[in-house]
Amino acid sequence: SRWMYCDFMETIMLITIDIELIYGKVAKLDRIDEYLSEAEEQAGTGNEIVLTGRGPVWLYLLIAHALHGKAKKLYYDSPASGRVLIFDHDPL
Repeated sequence: SRWMYCDFMETIMLITIDIELIYGKVAKLDRIDEYLSEAEEQAGTGNEIVLTGRGPVWLYLLIAHALHGKAKKLYYDSPASGRVLIFDHDPL
């Protein structure tokens, strides 16, 4: 029998999601499914994600929760705080 060894390089992207661009002028709770779908689509799977931009705290929290298990690392970034690590699921 023949064995083949493949060495795949894992590609991880750093993706910035601007919360304000997801919801527009006014964030509405009845549109949360749309917002979460958009954030998940932008984030992909296994990437490092930065959440930034103007937005209500509840929207940041719901998006962070939706990306848990999909993002390798999640950061929050603002002019006042700089980049803050929210979670890190990188086993290395």
